[in-house]
Amino acid sequence: MNVLDSMDLDGMLKRLHLPTVRRLYAELEERVEEEQTSYRDYLALLMAEEIAHRTQTRIQRSVRKAKFPFLAPIEDFDFTFQTSVRLQLLGSFLGPELVTEGRNLILSGPTGTGKTRLAISIAYRAIQNGFEARFSTAAQLIEELSNAARTGRLASALRDYLHPHVLVIDEIGYLSLQDDAANVLFQVVNERYLARKPLLFTTNKPLAAWGHVLHDPDLAEALLDRVLERGRHIQLRGPSYRTRHHRQKEKTTTPTNPAPGARISGKVVPELPEPTTPFSAIPRFLIVVFRHNTALASDP
Repeated sequence: MNVLDSMDLDGMLKRLHLPTVRRLYAELEERVEEEQTSYRDYLALLMAEEIAHRTQTRIQRSVRKAKFPFLAPIEDFDFTFQTSVRLQLLGSFLGPELVTEGRNLILSGPTGTGKTRLAISIAYRAIQNGFEARFSTAAQLIEELSNAARTGRLASALRDYLHPHVLVIDEIGYLSLQDDAANVLFQVVNERYLARKPLLFTTNKPLAAWGHVLHDPDLAEALLDRVLERGRHIQLRGPSYRTRHHRQKEKTTTPTNPAPGARISGKVVPELPEPTTPFSAIPRFLIVVFRHNTALASDP
């Protein structure tokens, strides 16, 4: 009896924690025999399948840990609608150097311009590149850490925001923050700054207004100083993506009753309606007053 035949291949693959190879080796064995594939190519194909499966599993697990409110791959971002930023401009934030060089990014602009979606896209790409990410709104982060500080649990609560390679802090300025907002947020920013770990911010407020938002202009300035030392500020402009269908509807709708003064076929519609009362029906004293006032107006 052949020694190899007596080996428990299934059991060995299980002990080596190779579930994909264990699941596919018999099926692929038949295929490579028919195609007369070499042993080396057969082994390489099995390993490639195992790696692909592990990568996908890791990405799914990391996405769950990141706590994104939604998933937004960069390939789905509509750069034709949001023209104030280009894909080429984000190149250094979509590669491994985002983490290896500890780069930061602040995305500011009006609501609906794609700030949160773009920040999630960058963080998701970091996950695809093999790193970990975490998403939180500014209000949620500050409330959690403020409560932890009051109960003596700040050090342990901070770990959730310091451990991930990339941290997204969303919506600075949207909601009123607690009085110690600057102190709590500065601790997160400073610790990540010292560790050279990236921060991605979104805000609807100018950077000059962060002192008012965080209730401490000095700490806000120190915070921004650390973020922008190895970071960039990108302003998004334009209308809201969420309400684009309303504007499209308004453009395609033709009014049946044009507004006063509107042009129709090159003619101007009078702003005031034509008089419907015959001149003879106007009281005589009004006619006299009108003629008298007209004469005074024309008198040099």
